[in-house]
Amino acid sequence: MPEPEKPKKAKGRREIRQLGLLGTIPILLVVGPVVGFFIGRWLDSKLGTEPYLLIVFLIFGFIASGKEIYGIIKRAEQDSDE
Repeated sequence: MPEPEKPKKAKGRREIRQLGLLGTIPILLVVGPVVGFFIGRWLDSKLGTEPYLLIVFLIFGFIASGKEIYGIIKRAEQDSDE
């Protein structure tokens, strides 16, 4: 039995939500590593461990950004399937 079509208003909202979700990806690509950089640099200056903590927290920033982007893409796929 075919499903009735959803009203265009609901479909438009879904597309806007997907655009909003996917529009956050470039922001996350920048914010995670930048925050990791500043935390690592600050800790290095306090503990005298230059540049090791900077590198570690920069990597953590990339990993956190990647994980969050993966979750956003999954949410966008779920919205498109509905």
